[in-house]
Amino acid sequence: MSRGAALGFVETRGNTGAINAIDAMMKTANVDFVKRVEIGGAYVTALVRGEVGAVRSAVDAGAEAAGRVGELVCTNVIPSAHDEVFELIGVEK
Repeated sequence: MSRGAALGFVETRGNTGAINAIDAMMKTANVDFVKRVEIGGAYVTALVRGEVGAVRSAVDAGAEAAGRVGELVCTNVIPSAHDEVFELIGVEK
């Protein structure tokens, strides 16, 4: 089983919350922005990757920022994502 970098997700309802979440995540910790995905029904998910601690800090900050201006739906951190998870979401490791 192969291990990878941590992945962090912040899902919002509405684009404004997602943009604010991305901004806060990038300013808070040394993480890489992976992508922003519009799921439908106004749901938007922002993904970042990096070291576990940095991703956790970034996701916490993104959640707080999104909640201030919009509707935060959920967050998730995968501490050591398997290579196949990267393939599943369509990004290079």
